[in-house]
Amino acid sequence: MKKIAIIIAIFGILTSCKGQEEKKAAVANIPQTQKTDTEWEKQLTPEQFAVLRNKETERPFTGEYWNTFEKGKYVCAACGNPLFNSDAKFNSDCGWPSFDQAIKGAVIYKTDVSFGMQRTEVMCAKCGGHLGHVFDDGPTATTGKRFCTNSVSIKFIPK
Repeated sequence: MKKIAIIIAIFGILTSCKGQEEKKAAVANIPQTQKTDTEWEKQLTPEQFAVLRNKETERPFTGEYWNTFEKGKYVCAACGNPLFNSDAKFNSDCGWPSFDQAIKGAVIYKTDVSFGMQRTEVMCAKCGGHLGHVFDDGPTATTGKRFCTNSVSIKFIPK
């Protein structure tokens, strides 16, 4: 009976620690910048609002940065949060800017089951703006990830 009580106590301690970690992770996925749609509409262009706030996608090969490879960094077009370094950008021939990694802590992820597919949505960790999706078909020499990003959701800052 004593052994059972000890096992139950240990299990209780372990599950309470896990619960605390899950709460920390949930808090980390809450964007820091909260604005109403009206406030975002005043700040963003109609195209930026459609992508960043309504999760739309720009047509491939039409965005400003799909074929840009200058040195610098890419920030969120809505809030200026640094998202990607140019060293992480690669030519994926998919028609959207592609990166093999985001700056640590710059993005958050959400499961997206729209259009009958299961994908991982990538959003700005600061404002929650929709950036695109991440896939596991990136360069195997680095991370194997491809952050497929809408040009209209980012802004390039040259070095």
